[in-house]
Parts: sequence; C-alpha cells; structure tokens
Amino acid sequence: MRLTVLGSAGSFPGPESPCSAYLVEADGFRLLVDFGSGSLSSLQRYAGLHAPDAILLTHLHCDHMFDAVLYVVVRRWAPDGPYPALPVYAPAGAPDRLSAAYGEDGSVEDVYQFYALQPGTFPIGPFTVTVDRVNHPVETYGVRLEHDGRSLCYSSDTAPCEALLRLAQNADVFLCEASYLDGVDNPPDLHLTGREAGEAATKAAVGRLLLTHLVPAWGSEAHTLESAASAYAGPLEVVRPGASYDV
Repeated sequence: MRLTVLGSAGSFPGPESPCSAYLVEADGFRLLVDFGSGSLSSLQRYAGLHAPDAILLTHLHCDHMFDAVLYVVVRRWAPDGPYPALPVYAPAGAPDRLSAAYGEDGSVEDVYQFYALQPGTFPIGPFTVTVDRVNHPVETYGVRLEHDGRSLCYSSDTAPCEALLRLAQNADVFLCEASYLDGVDNPPDLHLTGREAGEAATKAAVGRLLLTHLVPAWGSEAHTLESAASAYAGPLEVVRPGASYDV
C-alpha cells in the first residue's frame, strides 16, 4: 500500500494545509479516505482530478467531507460528463448531508453510490477494510486497511477509546490525530493530545506513528511531537501535504 497525504490540518484549513484527506493505493486502485475542506486542490496537485476509485468518509464534520460536495461539480458537469456514480462509504446520513450542502440541484445520488458504514469488516477494491465507532460527538469511524499482509490504521477524530486500540493493534503504520496540546484543560471526548496519540501507539504496538490533524492556531507542532515521543519510542513524524509513505 502507498499512503499520500492530501490534507492534514485539523478542524479548519491551516496556512500550509487543507483539511483531512488521504489517498491510499494498492494494485492500481485508489481509495480516498476523507475529503476535507480545501483538499480538492491537493487532489489535483498530487494525484489527479479523477484519481479516486472510491471514497470513504469517516464522519460528516466539514473538515472531513466538505470537498465531496464540490466534487459533485467535477463529476456531474464536466464537458465530457456526467461520470458514473462513484462508490462512497460513509455514515448513514451522508446522502442527505451532502445533498443539503450542495443545495440547488437536490440529491447527489446520481454522482455517488452510497454505502452506509457500520462496525465490521468488508472489501473495497483490493483492501480489506475494518471500521469501528470511535469517541467523537458525531457518528465517527476509525479505519484499518489491510492488503498483502500489511496494515494501516487511521484514527479519524477521536478521544481515547478501546475501539481505537483494537483497530491499531500491530498496525505497520498508525495515522493518528493529535489536535490538542498536553497540559491544557481541553474539552472531553473530542480529540487526542500528542501524548495520548503516543500512548495509543505504544499500547497497540504499532510500527510507525504519523501524527495528523494538528491545529496550528491552537498549538505547537514541536510541543506535540515532544509529547508524543514521551509516550512512544518508535519512529514518528508530523505529516504534510504531498508526503507519501510505503506501508
């Protein structure tokens, strides 16, 4: 598998990154995991406008799904369009949410073929996908992708929880959010700190920790890295748009 970061900013686009979007490739198949605000630009820069063969939206907060609304224009109104409906795996409310956001033309179900997520394991292209509900205020799924004996876990947005540890167990790469700073009175049941991300990586015995969903306006990358390193002894770094990783 190959992971390419299209966007990694948490909660709203930062000065150097769009919001969450990650392209995972195997056997010529490209799965776009999340499609947050601003990431349609990065998709064109690092992969191609029509690169995704399927989309998985972990939850319906705008910083993880809003450019799927703009992508309707790409697929419905292109001079050589419309394109065939693209598979989208998402929480059950996705068709209504995306249609409401798009507005004037009503339903987007001519553009997307929706499959409602629920905890469990299923195939998408060459990937074996496992999802489970994690600790966030709306219906949110952490994701584990497996292919050819390798595994990638993506936390999505979550506070500490057992489901995240199960998904990450022995993963070769753990792409984990670290939105909040340690030592601050953060809101509960919403996000992880760097130390909490590091603790999860250690408990799950992952091979590599990639930190994402940092919020530049709220914190310090150096502080987050130091906090994560205090709890996890393996290789770790903060991801950036355009970075690619072999899993």
